[in-house]
Amino acid sequence: MNDLTDLTIAESLAKLKAKEISPVELTQAYIKKLDENHKYNAYITLTAEKALQDAHEAEKRYANNTNRSLEGVPLGIKDLFCTKDIKTTACSHILDNFIPQYESTVTQNLLDNGALFLGKLNMDEFAMGGSNETSYFGPVVNPWSKETPLVAGGSSGGSAAAVAAKMCAAATATDTGGSIREPSAFCGVTGIKPTYGRCSRYGIVAFASSLDQAGPICKDVTDCALLLNCMAGYDAKDSTSSKREVPDFSSFIGMDIKGLKIGIPAEYRPDGLNKEVASYWDKAAKILEDCGAEIIHINLPHTKYALPTYYVIAPAEASSNLARYDGVRYGLRVDGNGLDEQYINTRTAGFGAEVKRRILIGTYVLSAGYYDAYYLKAQKVRRLIKNDFDEAFKKCDLILTPTSPVEPFAIGDTKMLENPINMYLNDVFTVSVNLAGLPAMSLPIGLSQHGLPLGMQLIGRAFDEGTIFKAAYHLERGANFVRM
Repeated sequence: MNDLTDLTIAESLAKLKAKEISPVELTQAYIKKLDENHKYNAYITLTAEKALQDAHEAEKRYANNTNRSLEGVPLGIKDLFCTKDIKTTACSHILDNFIPQYESTVTQNLLDNGALFLGKLNMDEFAMGGSNETSYFGPVVNPWSKETPLVAGGSSGGSAAAVAAKMCAAATATDTGGSIREPSAFCGVTGIKPTYGRCSRYGIVAFASSLDQAGPICKDVTDCALLLNCMAGYDAKDSTSSKREVPDFSSFIGMDIKGLKIGIPAEYRPDGLNKEVASYWDKAAKILEDCGAEIIHINLPHTKYALPTYYVIAPAEASSNLARYDGVRYGLRVDGNGLDEQYINTRTAGFGAEVKRRILIGTYVLSAGYYDAYYLKAQKVRRLIKNDFDEAFKKCDLILTPTSPVEPFAIGDTKMLENPINMYLNDVFTVSVNLAGLPAMSLPIGLSQHGLPLGMQLIGRAFDEGTIFKAAYHLERGANFVRM
């Protein structure tokens, strides 16, 4: 171990408690990595000075044995989370200079548990994108890139890239249709989208309110459990947050999975599925089977409708949520001749192309004459997709699928840029999980022939993240993936 940034959170905490390292040394090591890795464009706002101040405070707590569960652990925060007195832009020009006067519940929970923040991480604008190329601050570069700069995945590309390049011990992220899992797969790290309602959405800039969910991106499965323990919980400020008790997710790490039934959905293996992805899927199933799990075949018949359903519901909710950015109350204001012109000028200048596209789609499907034909129909299909999962979970405990049908692709790929539908198709394995409100984790399974990471996804029953952690730990050990 040559560098403190190689340590997982669990390893760092063990050394901090044993006084083998100090929070200041650990924080300085990550700040050094930040300085060395600007080329990845993972951070858009740095708070290194404040992080060092907090590290000194953490040192005092370790000295007098009042340290908390994440004391002195340096994290990166996706720029969708409001952070008090720290600029929060959702990587959009329309929020270019917005400085919140309050803290999101998730980040407050992390602060209350002793974590410190190194800065705000790059992302697709308003979390709308699958490659982190829609950010006002430019694309994130995947740390696994060789000669050609590759995408880090979206929308939480900055979070995944920062963890992969050891620019933070772990990062917060959000997932609306795969935005934790896809970048985790592309960057060779581990991320979990918890059950909808497990983590509060208060203080997270809204994209699609019935789909958005916060979660962690970490170096490994154990770290995800440690971080989710602190992020999750009921919040009276969020009417959609669950009052269900949050178990100690760490307690599931290392548990036996003998007899666990793992479902393999036929619909996730179309004829054109990438052969390498299919091969690693078989490998993942064999690893779990060798650990005592039983592999069974299941059907999710409405899977083929998941993408069109998602791309009706998500833009509709985005259209409604983004109506608040009008140049009147906060954020960018571009004056015009009258109020209507001010609205038009502000939104024209403030929003990027992808955000405008989704607002237009969403406004269209919510408009008179089309609401019944599109939005209501999509909600009915959403229920059918959820019913498919309910039926499947009568036969199995978890569902195993690839995270993405492709490996990381080049930044500026014309195939993706010229036809947005090609970009949307990358979410084919992830969006149904959000539509059904289920938990799912992506973890790296191996490298493609081009030396790029590929991920596998474990989907669980609602509020049964524990079983995911149980199986993911064994899959991680069996895959023996070597981080960067």
